[in-house]
Amino acid sequence: MPRPEDGARTLHFAVIKPDGSASTQLERDTIIEAAVAIEYNGIGYAVMMATPIDLKDYAVGFSLSEGLIDNPDQILAVDIHEAELGWIVRIELPNANAEKVIERARQRVSESSCGLCGMDNLHEVMRALPPIRSAIEVSDTAIFKALSSLREHQTLNRLTGSAHAAAFCAPDGSIQMTREDVGRHNALDKLIGALAVAGIAPASGFILLTARCSLELVQKAIVAQCPMLVTISAATDLAIRVAKENGLRLVSLARPDAALVAMPQTG
Repeated sequence: MPRPEDGARTLHFAVIKPDGSASTQLERDTIIEAAVAIEYNGIGYAVMMATPIDLKDYAVGFSLSEGLIDNPDQILAVDIHEAELGWIVRIELPNANAEKVIERARQRVSESSCGLCGMDNLHEVMRALPPIRSAIEVSDTAIFKALSSLREHQTLNRLTGSAHAAAFCAPDGSIQMTREDVGRHNALDKLIGALAVAGIAPASGFILLTARCSLELVQKAIVAQCPMLVTISAATDLAIRVAKENGLRLVSLARPDAALVAMPQTG
């Protein structure tokens, strides 16, 4: 039986059918979704709906994506506590970084897994991003190699059928690291944090996501300085525009037989 620390728990279900035949019962592994409150230096910053595994990686990746730190060494401590209504992740930063927390906290309210839901400032949503500084050579064959092997690395999704995955791939398409979560943004933050802790530069490979490609995911990849992002579902127009403006190679609707690369506008 899966344990909560594995990101899933076993629940009982009745199976109904369209022909009205007698229902049957079964046990099914179900992904855990919980409220995860993030605090910096005692200041409540955000409440995210997430799967409470790899929360230390999440703390690092979320802090990097939010621009509150430049590297994981700036985090002095991470304390993770299970509470009655969810989980609390307490992160301690140096005083200089805490000033950024206070500034950003004024622009946020409690959120879902969406990285923009709490923003009340349009300039903050469309903030300036650091352009990608390095390129990477990845063949089309390597992209499809990563896609074909992704399922093998989705442990939680095999249990539950409802977990997003973020995978870091070497230029040859081999998957080096994967993180999973009920939320696509959370899975990516966990991966970014895990890479930072391991000392692996995102610029040395590409990221593959089991998600549609929206603005927030593109922003996170650019902030992490990963030169290429591949998503299995389609990209939004804004995600494509921001990726082009900042030098991120974006491949979307990536399926076993084909994928899309946005072309420059003509006419």
